[in-house]
Amino acid sequence: VRRAPVALGAIVLACGLALTACGSDSSGDTPELKVEGAFIPEPASDDMAAGFFLVRNGGGADTLSSVSSDIAGQVTLHTTEDGVMKEQDSFAVPANGELDFERGANHLMFENLKRKPKEGEKVSLELHFTKSGPMKVEMPVKSPTYQPTAATKSSTQSSSTSDH
Repeated sequence: VRRAPVALGAIVLACGLALTACGSDSSGDTPELKVEGAFIPEPASDDMAAGFFLVRNGGGADTLSSVSSDIAGQVTLHTTEDGVMKEQDSFAVPANGELDFERGANHLMFENLKRKPKEGEKVSLELHFTKSGPMKVEMPVKSPTYQPTAATKSSTQSSSTSDH
């Protein structure tokens, strides 16, 4: 009769340890994403605009798979290499690293604009990742010649985290 409580206690302890181990195994793989320095230069064209930002990841690797915005019929991912722009299906977000979208390199293209964004406005978009949940970002529209400095690029003016 006295052995039953001891056996039950051992089972509860074993289950608790098993659950704790399961939780700690996956925590290192969970992405911790934050978007910084997002902006859109006021476009010259009425039907197309570009977007730039930095994704900082303090956790496991992820992949940016698509972007959507109510201001555009389509938002596509691009890279520029040797002056040639190429559409990409996705971009890797390295574990404990960064994915940078900047002029002359990786960037977004807002295509088939429903309206032309003006300097001073904000454009809403949603980033879609393969592991993390969708992330909403507000991108301020800057002057057509705006160039972020190191200080503005690392600001968290448009940061947002995803909840999974």
